[in-house]
Amino acid sequence: MHASLFALAASLSVASAVNRGFNYGAVTREGAMKNEASFTAEFKAAKGLANTDGAFSSARLYTMIQSGTTNSPISAIPAAIATDTRLFLGLWASAGQTNMDNEIAALTSAIQQYGEEFTSRVNGISVGSEDLYRISPTGLSNDPLGVGAQPADLVKYIKQVRKAIAGTGLSKVAVGHVDTWDVWRNGSNSAVIDEADFLGMNTFPYFQITEDNSIENAPTLFNNAYDITVAAAKGKPVVVTETGWPVSGKDAAGGHPSTANARSYYEAVGCNTLFGKTDTYWYTLVDANTAVDSQPQFGIVGTTVSTKSLFDLTCDPVNGSATGSATGSMTTSVSASATTVSPGSTSAAGTGSGSGASATNGTASGASPTSTTVTAAGAASQMKASTIVGFFGAIAALVAFV
Repeated sequence: MHASLFALAASLSVASAVNRGFNYGAVTREGAMKNEASFTAEFKAAKGLANTDGAFSSARLYTMIQSGTTNSPISAIPAAIATDTRLFLGLWASAGQTNMDNEIAALTSAIQQYGEEFTSRVNGISVGSEDLYRISPTGLSNDPLGVGAQPADLVKYIKQVRKAIAGTGLSKVAVGHVDTWDVWRNGSNSAVIDEADFLGMNTFPYFQITEDNSIENAPTLFNNAYDITVAAAKGKPVVVTETGWPVSGKDAAGGHPSTANARSYYEAVGCNTLFGKTDTYWYTLVDANTAVDSQPQFGIVGTTVSTKSLFDLTCDPVNGSATGSATGSMTTSVSASATTVSPGSTSAAGTGSGSGASATNGTASGASPTSTTVTAAGAASQMKASTIVGFFGAIAALVAFV
């Protein structure tokens, strides 16, 4: 286990409240580059959602690079400072070493440019997103042109990021990797688990078409994937980096998109299992998928920025629709003890959704929940909105239903 994981346990750093937020891509639904004003509007909307008490106050990013530049820091950073939004950073890892060099350059520039106002808001750094999935047999069957990264490359990149932040305000922030639950149980990827401080897990029961993926069984699929990921994590924290249920779109086997089902999943998995117990990044605030005829829509406020959600976001204090619990929190300083508790029992899980951020690649992944405590803690020219691309692979898996 890395020294960073021991640091938090050995320190008395005060943990922040458990983080809750959304995933944010680098471009708009229309393909325009997001600027500071765009991110500011989204972050304000997230914190202003009715019946949430401002709980969605953290933002997960897929790249450090401002769209349209080679290695300038993404404008989400000043927007986060202006809106007091926490950041779960991402560096795109599926475009080779040159791109990773640019990602790291953008990260180090951000540290120098924004200082503590930036570093004090960071609660995790993910090197890559679904890179292992895209080169897996399932990923390639869904998208033969998918481009990812080998385990050895991700290990190398994680080490490079740690070296870059050593001695800076981010030196104690956990550095890990985000991927799909089915990837984490693959022994060939164990080197990444060994190197990472935490595992980020993406899970979408709606896409698990080889299982009973009805809304009634969705919490079970979520719990099953969670159990698998926690078992593979070797005691390290697990963060729920993407999960949600589509508000509209076509059926995927037993999975039916609707605002009612999105609400049901939100209540069972979000309210009753994750929120307040483990760091969670819901998918997603504003939908970025333009191919509405073939791609499900996940935006809880629809396709335009708003504080009005398509379904009620109230979390009832008592509800037994979801079993089990997940515990964990991300703190401002890296290291630290993560306690993960399985949210429930298991059942087989298939493959299915995802998100990503490459202009040419997408991902499809299965379900996977996650509980955690991460503590203490572009590819601009090749990257499109993370919320758009990941669906390309997922849709390939649903071709029979389109």
